[in-house]
Amino acid sequence: MVKRTDSNLQRLKRHSRVRGKISGTPERPRLAVYRSNANISAQIIDDVNGVTLVSANTYEASFEGLGSNKEAARKIGNTIAARALEKGITTVVFDRGGYIYHGRVSELAEGAREGGLKF
Repeated sequence: MVKRTDSNLQRLKRHSRVRGKISGTPERPRLAVYRSNANISAQIIDDVNGVTLVSANTYEASFEGLGSNKEAARKIGNTIAARALEKGITTVVFDRGGYIYHGRVSELAEGAREGGLKF
């Protein structure tokens, strides 16, 4: 019998390893990405105070369209950048959440950069 590895467990290990090295501060908060099969979400987090400053996701009522493709990820990146700029946040630390920087994760990052965030 072939032993199957738990890919989500491996992702969580990668994520915890990265989180040991990066942290969001009030001056430069952390842009965290979560990706599921059907949706994608992003949060800008101040880890020092333990608060979420801004969030955007595809399961909001204001979001229209399919939430599981690259176009949706780019829209979420633009949305979170616009909301961050309203709050005066211009630079962030990108936290890909243990996911490969490819596909929807990279599209979200590019959308956030288009919207005006620097990382």
